[in-house]
Amino acid sequence: MGSLRGSGGGDAEERSEDGEKVGLPALEVALAFPQATPASLFPPAVSDYYQLDDLLTDEEKALRKKVRAITEKEIAPIMTEYWEKAEFPFHAIPKLATLGLTGLTMKGYGCPGLSITASAISIAEVSRVDASCSAFILVHSSLAMSTIALCGSEAQKQKYLPPLAQLKTVGCWALTEPDYGSDASSLRTSATKVPGGWHLDGQKRWIGNSTFADVLIILARNADTKQLNGFIVKKGAPGLRATKIQNKIGLRMVQNGDVLLNKVFVPEEDRLTGINSFQDISKVLAISRVLVAWQPIGISMGVYDMCHRYLQERKQFGALLAAFQLNQEKLVRMLGNIQAMLLVGWRLCKLYESGKMTPGHASLAKAWISSKSREVVSLGRELLGGNGILVDFLVAKAFCDMEPIFTYEGTYDINTLVTGREITGIASFKSAVLAKARL
Repeated sequence: MGSLRGSGGGDAEERSEDGEKVGLPALEVALAFPQATPASLFPPAVSDYYQLDDLLTDEEKALRKKVRAITEKEIAPIMTEYWEKAEFPFHAIPKLATLGLTGLTMKGYGCPGLSITASAISIAEVSRVDASCSAFILVHSSLAMSTIALCGSEAQKQKYLPPLAQLKTVGCWALTEPDYGSDASSLRTSATKVPGGWHLDGQKRWIGNSTFADVLIILARNADTKQLNGFIVKKGAPGLRATKIQNKIGLRMVQNGDVLLNKVFVPEEDRLTGINSFQDISKVLAISRVLVAWQPIGISMGVYDMCHRYLQERKQFGALLAAFQLNQEKLVRMLGNIQAMLLVGWRLCKLYESGKMTPGHASLAKAWISSKSREVVSLGRELLGGNGILVDFLVAKAFCDMEPIFTYEGTYDINTLVTGREITGIASFKSAVLAKARL
């Protein structure tokens, strides 16, 4: 008999290389471990200890309640299966559309025109249940749609935004390249002027939604001016190829891809005329970084809620886990982190709304909140013991999902350097050795 293959899905049977069944199907988790409730029946929200709701408007509270109810009902029961398979639940897209978040802060064209605060708490609520779904919404709305809204012509807005707002079409946003991650402004994908339009050549990597997106926002370097330009590329364009990146340990439902461009023709009407330098996309990234800072807040809320319930269901040594001092200390430390994260995130939104937010503000919030969330999910993993490595109980999934979030939209280190430059007036991004060599 050949070596065994992993079973993959929770109820799948293991098979040998010749297809022969080996062993029995896995037990449903509720039967295998009846002492605690899995995340498919999501726990009550109990992390708002300092009552952040008092800082929200009635409309923001109502939206938070709506998003929470829909994600708990529609996403929680399916997230473990699709995360484990590393597939996106396309059948859930209409349910995500009912959240009323698509387009977030944009007004008109079928978009909800939410405040940045309403957008942020909504992203947190989606992330509380599943971070992959919140990443799908953010890539689609705060990157792809925002770029068209802020940098596109009126004709482009009229053509592309309404179907994107209804999730009849899906967007992605392609900046990062294999050789340029944190150093994204040095990208090499080129845009060459040809009769009637442009030819795009190059490669992008880690592009969320790219394997199935209908509309791809491609950022490329103008071959003549050497400045950044933006382009709208349609799915199926000749010379365009998007392939899935395999073997991720986090955000497994998100379909990140390698995007290859080989003389992809883009008509002149699909060039985003508002992008003529890297600085022109800073307003897009400002919105995105605020909202991405709320993903780890939501993840931490979900982990705390799960642990809070678990400790009051699971018994050891004849007592509930919640009765042990060490467990209470960890739970309280998690709760304290969440209160601080919520207040930093809320203040960041208010700075943005008042026009006072700087790049350093956004970078500090994203870096610090992500680092505190990492601690929360790590403590949660400890509290759940053996079940802390099972996706069924949420914490293991959240633990893994925090790793890509800690890295994207600026790594922790790069974001600290953005803030460091702002408070000292000294840029320290490049190696001291490299800087010395150029003198």
